[in-house]
Amino acid sequence: MLSAENVKVTIGSTQILHGLDFSAQHSAVTAIVGPNGSGKTTLLKALTGDIEASGTYRLNGCDPAQLKPWELAAMRGVLPQASVLAFPFTVVEVVRIGLRSGTSGDHAQVVMAALAKVGLASYANRFYQELSGGEQQRVQLARVLAQVWHPVERGEPRWLFLDEPVASLDIAHQLEVMNIARDFATAGGGVVAVMHDLNLTAMFADSVAILSQGRLLQQGPPAKVMTNETLSLAYGCTLQVNTEPSETDARFLLPHAASLNDIVPAKSA
Repeated sequence: MLSAENVKVTIGSTQILHGLDFSAQHSAVTAIVGPNGSGKTTLLKALTGDIEASGTYRLNGCDPAQLKPWELAAMRGVLPQASVLAFPFTVVEVVRIGLRSGTSGDHAQVVMAALAKVGLASYANRFYQELSGGEQQRVQLARVLAQVWHPVERGEPRWLFLDEPVASLDIAHQLEVMNIARDFATAGGGVVAVMHDLNLTAMFADSVAILSQGRLLQQGPPAKVMTNETLSLAYGCTLQVNTEPSETDARFLLPHAASLNDIVPAKSA
């Protein structure tokens, strides 16, 4: 339902993405992982139209560039790494921005439902600037959820694009946010998330795209692509993937099993 082919991004004289192919399905969580500078956020921004990119891109069979802003806003919500507000908005006012952007503007109850989902219902009348960084990120997630409150609209999936959604959160709230993403996908929507935490990625992602130096190394189910060889090549250090002794074949990595070495990150699949 989401496909991108031969995506290239050049900023100044530097090419960031080198003809990358990427896909994601509705009813699934697709994670984009890789080391710093590998092009994860650049790819997400290319997919959401926040930066200029070449290539072919389709979302629900449509070319987003041909959609009107309100049509695109009704189809997908985007959570950036950070959001800065210059004016003293209250929490509830920030979330209402999502209602005005999406198609749920006549459903005022969505605002409080979205805040309750991220555990901030009691913060509705507090000023956004008074909150911690992690709390602000959860408010922004509530705003995005309000924008695409129903994961499926008129038979078409809606999408969440999340850039490092758990980066500033403690472990309990990390799990809360990832469960929200999982629930959205289970209900028929699509989720594309840039992730740094490989363990959370292995726990929640249905598909993982591993980037290195602006190229796609592999994409597929965690059990197939999150291997010692591929992750070590991507991150430039020796990583050991462990597997739980169960039928789920769940993967996890422990820091003590990692070591720095002279592995050169791969440049091609």
